[in-house]
Amino acid sequence: MARVRKTKVQKIQPVINPHAAGADIGAREIYVAVAMELSATPVRQFGTFTEDLRQLVAWLVELKVRTVALEATSVYWIPLAELLEEAKIEVCLVNPRHVQNVSGRKSDVIDCQWLQYLHSVGLLRAAFRPSAEVRGVRALWRHRDALVRQSGWHVQHMHKALDQMNLQVHHVLADLMGVTGTAIVEAILQGERRAEVLAGFRDPRVKASAQTLVAALTGDYRAEHVFCLQQAYAAYQFILGQIAAVDRQIETQLQPLLKPAAAADPAPAVRSRVSTKHPPAYPAQHYLETLCGVDLTSIPGIHVLTAHTIYAELGGDVSAFASVKHFCSWLSLCPDNRTSAGRCLSTHTRPSANRVAHALRLAAQSCHHAKHALGDYYRRMRAKLGAAEGLVATAHKIARILYAVLTTRRPYDPALHAVALADSARRRLVKLHSSAKKLGFQLIPLKQPA
Repeated sequence: MARVRKTKVQKIQPVINPHAAGADIGAREIYVAVAMELSATPVRQFGTFTEDLRQLVAWLVELKVRTVALEATSVYWIPLAELLEEAKIEVCLVNPRHVQNVSGRKSDVIDCQWLQYLHSVGLLRAAFRPSAEVRGVRALWRHRDALVRQSGWHVQHMHKALDQMNLQVHHVLADLMGVTGTAIVEAILQGERRAEVLAGFRDPRVKASAQTLVAALTGDYRAEHVFCLQQAYAAYQFILGQIAAVDRQIETQLQPLLKPAAAADPAPAVRSRVSTKHPPAYPAQHYLETLCGVDLTSIPGIHVLTAHTIYAELGGDVSAFASVKHFCSWLSLCPDNRTSAGRCLSTHTRPSANRVAHALRLAAQSCHHAKHALGDYYRRMRAKLGAAEGLVATAHKIARILYAVLTTRRPYDPALHAVALADSARRRLVKLHSSAKKLGFQLIPLKQPA
C-alpha cells in the first residue's frame, strides 16, 4: 500500500501566453525571440545603442507583445527594461540560474528562444523589482553607500601617514575624524609641530589625559608623509562634499513621494538613539515614517540608516511577497532545504548579495550586548547554533518582525514578544509533564516562598 505523506502541494496553474518574448542580452548585441505565429522572422538581432533599443521596442509593439523575459545580466538589461516599461510592456526579470537550458549546443539564438518558450508557458517567475520612483532613490542610496566606503579608505590612508610619522593618535582617539582628531590633522597640515599645542585641541569628552595625548603627538615629521596626509585629507573632504550633494538629490527625489500634508508639516526634531557616521543631511526618520506608514526604528537593532536601506531596496510595500515565508526566502535567510528520496541533502542558506539581508544581519549583530528580547534571543541562538548560524537566525526573526510591521502598519510592540515567551514556557511545561508521566513520574511544583 502506498504511503501518503502530509506535505504541502503547490497548485500550479497552466499559463499560455503567445504574446510573450524572450531576450538574450549581451554587452554588444541583443537577440530577441517571439512566437513563430507572430512573425516570419521570429528571432532578430539588435545592437545595444539607444536607437537600436528603440527599434527593438517598436518591433515588439508592432507585434503586440505584452511581456518580455530578460536575464539579469550585469546592468546591461536596465536600459532595455526601462524602454519596455515606457512602452507599457511588462518586464519579467529572471534569475539566470533558473533558466539554464538542457545540455547540448548553446548559442545566443537558442538561449533567447528557450527564454521565450519558458515564458510563454508560464514557467518563469519574475524577480522582485520596486516601483520606478523607489528605484530612483535606490540608485542614489547605493551610490551614497559607495561614497561612504570610499571615505573610510581615505581615513585609513590618513592613519597610515600618521603611523609612519610615529604619531600614535589611534591609541588615544576612537575616531580620527572626530572633533579632536580633525582639529589636530588640520593644525598639522597648517605647519604646527609642537605636541603641547596639538594636545590643546583635546575635547573634554576624550578619555585620554593631556599628558598621554602629548606623548602620542610627539613624532618624526617627514615631508613625504605630511604630503600623503594632506592628499588623503583633501580627498576625504571632497568625498564629504559628494555625500552632501547626494543627500540633497535624495531629498529632491523623496519630496514628491511624500503626502502633501506631510511634506508641508515641519519635521519634528528626532534624536537618534544610536550614533551613526555620515547621517543624512535631511530628516530621514520623519520622511521614512511618512513613506512607510510606520516607524521602522521601533524594531530593535534597526536605526535610521538601516531603515533607509530597507526603504530604498523594498519601498514601503511588501505586498509583492505572498507571505512572510516568501519574504524570508527572497532574503535567503531561511534554510534552503534540499531533499531527495526522503533524505535531506542540505539545509544551508543560499548565497546571496541581497542588501536588505546584509542590513538585517548588521541589525542582528548590534543585538549582541543589547538588553531586550531580541538580544536574549541572539545570545541564546549563538550559544545553541554557533556564531554564524545564530546571527542568521536572529536576522531571520528581525525579517519576520519587519514584514509584520510593514504589513500591519503598526510599530513593534515588545509586549507581544513577552506573550510569545509565556506561550513557549507553557508548551515546555506541558511537554515536561508528558515526558514525566511516560517515565512513571509526576512533577510537583516548588512552593513559592511567602
